[in-house]
Amino acid sequence: MIRLTRLNHVPLVLNSDLIEHIEVTPDTVISLTTGQKIVVLESAEEVVGRVREFRRGILGGVCPLVAGGPTVPEGRLPMAEDGRDGQ
Repeated sequence: MIRLTRLNHVPLVLNSDLIEHIEVTPDTVISLTTGQKIVVLESAEEVVGRVREFRRGILGGVCPLVAGGPTVPEGRLPMAEDGRDGQ
């Protein structure tokens, strides 16, 4: 979830997984997978940065493939906990 501000200065918290694309027209218009559009004060670059920061925080302590953890050969998925190959 990321914090943003509508054009009327009302804050909102957005589930960033629902973002389909962002347009600058010149306002920042966020189109969601639900079909809804939200116009915000933040620039497209700010929105993308907040999404990256949020995801980095989520993955930082959970995913072994982040921050110097073990690597997986390109094109291969990590092995599932039950030992099956993730591919």
